[in-house]
Amino acid sequence: MAQKGKRYRKVEALVDKAKLYSIDEGIRLLGKTASAKFDETVELAVGLGVDPRKADQNVRGSVALPHGLGKTVRVAVFARGAKAAEAEAAGADVVGAEDLVQRVQEGFQDFDSVIATPDMMVQVGKIGKILGPRGLMPSPKIGTVTFDVGETVKAVKAGRADYKVDKTGIVHVPVGKGSFKAEQLQENLMAVLNAVIKAKPSTSKGVYVKNASISLTMGPGVRLDVAPLRAV
Repeated sequence: MAQKGKRYRKVEALVDKAKLYSIDEGIRLLGKTASAKFDETVELAVGLGVDPRKADQNVRGSVALPHGLGKTVRVAVFARGAKAAEAEAAGADVVGAEDLVQRVQEGFQDFDSVIATPDMMVQVGKIGKILGPRGLMPSPKIGTVTFDVGETVKAVKAGRADYKVDKTGIVHVPVGKGSFKAEQLQENLMAVLNAVIKAKPSTSKGVYVKNASISLTMGPGVRLDVAPLRAV
């Protein structure tokens, strides 16, 4: 196991691992753990009481963050004709159809999000093995397979967070940057939590939100008290 560096041990000592912090306390403590030389991403991890192996419990969706993600999102759109023009007008970084599929097959991956019109999904399926591992495969569940490409491009560029439960039952989703004000991070975090709670599958029994924590890219996790969320 790799040894923890002096910097990490110093900020880790600020966090009481046995304590469950309120969201407000956790976010303010998180600010004190920042030590990297770059603007770190703040990530929320939520443990859910679901069985991801069951299709009807595969929690997935997207949510517009009140204060965005704090980064430039490069959007690729697979569309033809008028829809391609609509995507370009909305600010998409790269737009194409079969030609864009070929570029991706040849190694082009200069994008962070992918949107496709339904009629393009047969073609996009050809590069599923390339997009899938990066979590970029378009899906109707998160609104990235749509004919409403203009509004979707704008939403993604403005800062929309996509979330998906992994095979261990945990949702990992960015909620902003370390440079954000505490109030901005709290509003973004609550937007994600509310979306995840609303996405609770009807077949999920028992405790749904089991635990949650927040962390910076290079920092330790801060455990949050999720009891108030269960009450909601």
